[in-house]
Amino acid sequence: MRIASLTGRLYLVATPRPNQSNDEFVARVTAALDGGVDVLQLRCKEWEALPIIALAHRLREVTAAHSVPFWINDRVDIALATQADGVHLGQNDLPVEWSRRIAPNLAIGRSTHAPEQARPAVAEQPDYIATGPVYVTPTKPGRAAVGLEYVRWAAANVQIPWYAIGGIDASNIEEVVEAGASRVVVVRAILDAPDPAVAASQLRIALTS
Repeated sequence: MRIASLTGRLYLVATPRPNQSNDEFVARVTAALDGGVDVLQLRCKEWEALPIIALAHRLREVTAAHSVPFWINDRVDIALATQADGVHLGQNDLPVEWSRRIAPNLAIGRSTHAPEQARPAVAEQPDYIATGPVYVTPTKPGRAAVGLEYVRWAAANVQIPWYAIGGIDASNIEEVVEAGASRVVVVRAILDAPDPAVAASQLRIALTS
């Protein structure tokens, strides 16, 4: 099934937590989708391909049932193998053009950390770009926060869909929205919450109010 819209407003990047079973992880992701997450990405940086594929097949079923687009982090080959809707590429991953040669039917997202990266990224014509990290986040250790100024720049200059990303949670999402973001990517704010469905619902309300 192909999803009509690949760029929703509340995007969850999901990585299994240490000592978390796949069953528990899938259950928490499902709750997050129930709560209002409308884009999902599987990110397993240190995993071998086969375990990622096995988990991705399970999440593909869940996202299809919710009519939510499913993305794979970094790996074009795994995105193809699991019939994902798209692949998200970092600055040091394959160029968008090369990824399209390999998988012309995959949607593509691209990370950016400054206007100097956003301009050439937009020129590659991805389906979206991510702008951040807005705040310091352990998800990206050693990477300095870019702050709200980059969010304001993106709001004024980026014409394709874009997401604010990095350290965004219920305590700061309102100021991110006030800076011009209408889409956000979150990780810990949902996956580490006591109730992922409630956390997703609260963030969704902040985005749409």
